[in-house]
Amino acid sequence: MKSLLPGAERPVVQFENVGMRYGLGPEVLSDVSFRIAPRSFQFLTGPSGAGKTTLLRLILLSVRPTRGLVSIFGEEVSDISAKALTGLRRRMGVVFQDFRLLDHLTTYENVALPLRVQGRAEASYRAEVVELLRWVGLGERMHALPPLLSGGEKQRAAIARALIARPDLLLADEPTGNVDPGLGRRLLRLFLELNKLGTSVIIATHDFGIMDAVDARRMVLGEGRLRIEE
Repeated sequence: MKSLLPGAERPVVQFENVGMRYGLGPEVLSDVSFRIAPRSFQFLTGPSGAGKTTLLRLILLSVRPTRGLVSIFGEEVSDISAKALTGLRRRMGVVFQDFRLLDHLTTYENVALPLRVQGRAEASYRAEVVELLRWVGLGERMHALPPLLSGGEKQRAAIARALIARPDLLLADEPTGNVDPGLGRRLLRLFLELNKLGTSVIIATHDFGIMDAVDARRMVLGEGRLRIEE
């Protein structure tokens, strides 16, 4: 695994001429190149089927590109080991549209899970988790199991879990898609606050109301190609 840009402040994410296809199908992403700077905030947008979720999955390293170079936190990842992959992923917070909550854990336990994985004692984080659950409107639902939550409640729990460990990089796929506009703005403020604390944020969204509320770079996907609007 090779480090890029030794000694310099490395991009959190760097793609160089990345192409991606599934099986023998056409490329869903073609010649995609960009950098995500440390502590930056950007939206990823484009029509349905443009490849937004695929791009996020490439950053998460859950799929590999067909061609091109991908580096995450300054590490070129084409031959990354399983141990190093786990280490990189632990520096990311992720919100996907399927939520990926564990049904046998309460809402509180799901949100606290990243801190438990870090080996922290519950006494050191309980108040922090409870405060965040209240902020996202789940203070009354923290002891409920995910099957009893609505789609919007599951989404908010997934967002809280992604934020709780203050990751170096946050990837959020349509994080305001199942909530009302007022709560959507509240969640956006939470993402912006996390960004101020040093997290790089990538939000994939169709929601122009959310995008127009923030002066941020837009990464626009269309027909498999990416353009940047600074």
